Amino acid sequence: MNIINYYRDKIKNILLDEFTLKESDLENVSFELPKESSLGDLSTNASMVLSGKLKKSPQEIASNIIDLIKDNPDFEDVQVAGKGFINIYLKKHIWWNLLPIIIEKKEKYGDTDFGKNEKINIEYVSANPTGPLHVGHTRGAVFGDTLSNILKKVGYNVCKEYYVNDAGEQVDKLAHSVFIRYKEACGESIDEIPEGLYPGDYLKSVGIDLKSKYKESFLNTEEKHWLPIVKEFSINSMLNIIKKDLSLLQINHDVFTSENKLLNDGFVEEVFNEMEKSNLLYEGETSPPKGVLKSEWSKKKHILFKSKNFGDDEDRVVKKHDGSWTYFMPDIAYHKDKFNRGFLKMINIWGADHSGYISRVTSAVNAVTNSKSNLEVKVCQLVRLMRSGNVIKMSKRSGSFITLRDLVDEVGSDAVRFMMVTRKNDAPLDFDYDLVKEQTKDNPIFYIQYAHARISSIIRKVRDEKLFIIDENLINDTNLSLLANSHDIELIKTISSFPRIIEQSAIYREPHRVAFYLRDLASSFHSYWNLGNEDNNLKVLNVNNLDETKARLALIMSVRITISEGLRLLGINALDELR
Repeated sequence: MNIINYYRDKIKNILLDEFTLKESDLENVSFELPKESSLGDLSTNASMVLSGKLKKSPQEIASNIIDLIKDNPDFEDVQVAGKGFINIYLKKHIWWNLLPIIIEKKEKYGDTDFGKNEKINIEYVSANPTGPLHVGHTRGAVFGDTLSNILKKVGYNVCKEYYVNDAGEQVDKLAHSVFIRYKEACGESIDEIPEGLYPGDYLKSVGIDLKSKYKESFLNTEEKHWLPIVKEFSINSMLNIIKKDLSLLQINHDVFTSENKLLNDGFVEEVFNEMEKSNLLYEGETSPPKGVLKSEWSKKKHILFKSKNFGDDEDRVVKKHDGSWTYFMPDIAYHKDKFNRGFLKMINIWGADHSGYISRVTSAVNAVTNSKSNLEVKVCQLVRLMRSGNVIKMSKRSGSFITLRDLVDEVGSDAVRFMMVTRKNDAPLDFDYDLVKEQTKDNPIFYIQYAHARISSIIRKVRDEKLFIIDENLINDTNLSLLANSHDIELIKTISSFPRIIEQSAIYREPHRVAFYLRDLASSFHSYWNLGNEDNNLKVLNVNNLDETKARLALIMSVRITISEGLRLLGINALDELR
């Protein structure tokens, strides 16, 4: 199904045999679908890459390669262009033969075993359970979930994970904030929330629920009695809110791992002891934290991890002078836990504010797994919300931020998910409220869903008017050679790129490639459909020529299957009718 891979492998094998090459000699040889049809259906730079190796000119090598492959019965022509590019023109039956495969495969079109069922852990969102998810979390959530879908598509065994930071100072603050709302629910007057706690109104409902369950039993009791209970209740309540928010975008994690459990079960201590035995730790001094005088700090000894030995720019404290853990040590243990669960591949999706943390975590993973596990970190840059051409100002500190739920409530899950993958993750993204509400071709998600709905409408019309029977035997009764003009072939070529796009999206961890591809495919389809407005011979639905209509229906059904599967990977509904 992946036409490029199919012919790439054939040609590579010929080159390996004929020129006595090694696989490594062909690492930089590319095989691409040219953007212009005049440059062929498949183009390769093989002759230029091999020129230095074989001590011959690219043109001479190109001539040799053409002699080796020109007799392939699938090739219409093979030519040299420019400095030695080899352009291959395929016979039309190659494109026609693709349509029955797509129609038979349906949603499995583009599936591969590229991942070999290898286990891969993707950790994303992992927001502190102290408040609702905001627009910044939304981008990472959609990116991680879409990447998970794509990796499953190419044959990886994917685990979608959420790391719950339910230990530390922020959780104590949450519990105290909820307790204030609990007292408020019990009838006490609350003038203001003390500085440093969480003032958001979203905690009022948590306080009410706490009062509903425990009545007024915590009033007039010491903190040591209510704090553990309120802390656990608060964390569970916030996690439920977060899970419900994520479900609005059809995001469901497979595993939620608790930092607090890793600490209480002694696993953090266990990993620390292992690191000590492996000579990865030492006692030393560090620069003082912000706000602490050097004179007050200089004689304090901490336990540091030798992270510089594994690629970090400095060694990092894992246990402070007072015996307490830094936030880094539980993170090390958490990644060791992933490794112990069998994940040699890990991908973490982080926000832009965590980019400075990458080198220390990757160095730790290398250290505690003896470089057996590989951690990739993908950073999602900021989202800028736009309305009427103006940037919407947000401040998390003042509480004036847009939540995930706000976003979905206004524009819908489909628009949110699509727009969040319209740029590469490491580039800032503008989310234009006005654009995603337009029902025009300028709104890419509308344009893509419109293409799917339009094809569905055509299929319904054929059935309603009983022009012919549409069932699993349709393709067997269809003369696909009637798809002979350049417009037919170009649309099939665009469909044929889908497996390649999916594979590249998986390899480079770039879901935006799927979004771009679907936009281009939808545009190609709409242009193809509109040809019939100018020339009756190019109409997709022509009651005067049912044989040609059958062939074109098979073509647009393949477009519909491809759009539907592409949208599924993005977590978006493929509409049969526009709402």
